[in-house]
Amino acid sequence: MFLTSIRTFFSALILIAIHLFSCTVADTPSADYEALTLQSPFPDITLSTQQQQFADELRETGILFWNQEQMRFGYRSTHLFSPVRFLHPADEPFPLPHADVMLDGFNVLYLHNNGVRDLDYFIREMDVSGLLVLKNGQIILEYYADGRTESDPWMSFSVTKSVLSMLFGAAVEDGFIRSTDDLVTLYIPELEGSAYAGVAIENLLHMASGVAWNEDYTDPDSDVARLEAITGAEELVAYMAALPRAAAPGTVFTYSTGETNLAGVLLSRATGMSLTAYAQQRLWHGFGMEHPASWSLMGEDELEHGGCCISASLRDYARIGHFALNGGVNQQGEAILPDTWMSQSVNPSPANPGYGYFWWLQSNERFAASGIFGQHLHLNPDMQLVVAIQSTWPQATSGAASAHRRAFIDGLTDAARNLGGSSCCSEQLQE
Repeated sequence: MFLTSIRTFFSALILIAIHLFSCTVADTPSADYEALTLQSPFPDITLSTQQQQFADELRETGILFWNQEQMRFGYRSTHLFSPVRFLHPADEPFPLPHADVMLDGFNVLYLHNNGVRDLDYFIREMDVSGLLVLKNGQIILEYYADGRTESDPWMSFSVTKSVLSMLFGAAVEDGFIRSTDDLVTLYIPELEGSAYAGVAIENLLHMASGVAWNEDYTDPDSDVARLEAITGAEELVAYMAALPRAAAPGTVFTYSTGETNLAGVLLSRATGMSLTAYAQQRLWHGFGMEHPASWSLMGEDELEHGGCCISASLRDYARIGHFALNGGVNQQGEAILPDTWMSQSVNPSPANPGYGYFWWLQSNERFAASGIFGQHLHLNPDMQLVVAIQSTWPQATSGAASAHRRAFIDGLTDAARNLGGSSCCSEQLQE
């Protein structure tokens, strides 16, 4: 017990030293960004009695168990019934001009279920609420449903995890975190003696801590479902500290939203800011985001969900994809991320060749951020192609729906490659 206390004491001293050093790196005092994130950028909305009842119903039901009607209202309105901090647009947003030649929806053809399908089929069958495609930083296709506009926020779910990964890179660049080899307990000493002892930050980013976790979205007693009842960082750390070890660190991949929330605690402590304030400084202002957004909190005035729940416009998610493809350098030529961060982020984990630092890895060096109920950000470095999709799938996850989306993206990629020419399936149509 005495040795554990000594280790905890020295860990805390090291963490304080790191923080004091890193405070000299940030360009603007964190208090300025903290104050900004507490100001609401959304216009005040007066809800009708029926709308208020609907919002109350959403709050009571729990976001994992909404029906599609509830999703269409709730995903764009999380700030009405959930505690949030706000992200404000940059004074000079990064421009997303329309390309001289736009992608004609009639040319977006793909093979699915032994037939040639088109863009309208994908939108209808996959409950797509928004679709935006960038090529070389220019919009070649943009679509919205259900009365949405380009400025409307939308719940991202686990796409947020990939944003958190970029914030870790920014924290390394700013000197708040020395290395991904640092132990988690250096930043969260309360985890000493738990299954997280000996786990490195890189293990967290790879979802390979070796700590047991149940991510079953259909089970109200699963670990991920219980997260909704956790209202603070201390409560979260205590819950995670009580989990058993299932494997040695770095050896087994276990998808865990709880672990990304824990990573959020670590990042907030390392930077001395809320996650929203740091994202405001380094991403929303640093990258030049165009629209207001929000990040849901565990409880009033508490920590953000590190693994979930930024609500942002489709265009700003496309901007995040564009900057990920370009190594995190903004329009002023400033490196927000370390030079090698994105290549490091998409280097396969030893525990899962299809996963990097909170990014899903695909063939041909393509990678993606993905969230339940059909939220998706597909990145193609070879073509400088970004595909951002926001949806209301009836199920949280579906192998059939994911396969359908992959087929669509393949056809979309062929059409984008051959703007003005044939698409992937035109030969089959002529037969």
